[in-house]
Amino acid sequence: MSKTVFCKKLNKELEALDYAPMPNAKGEEILANYSKQAWKLWQDHQTRIINEKELSLMNPEHRKYLLEQMNKFLNNENYDEAEGFKEDNI
Repeated sequence: MSKTVFCKKLNKELEALDYAPMPNAKGEEILANYSKQAWKLWQDHQTRIINEKELSLMNPEHRKYLLEQMNKFLNNENYDEAEGFKEDNI
């Protein structure tokens, strides 16, 4: 049986991540509070905004922007979306 977590993003008990997605306190927070499904939704969204805004993970300002967007996305706050794309599956 898979481990579950009450997902703050999707507001229900869902399958938990297998490991922290980042090697820091934020990664542990995500592991404890967000589901695999929510993390996959974030990864898909992150890919779209990286591509649309032509972000580079080598750029500290771009990484800071992505971290801010991730926090907003996971906490159901207003976050930047890719032009012409609307997330209907949440």
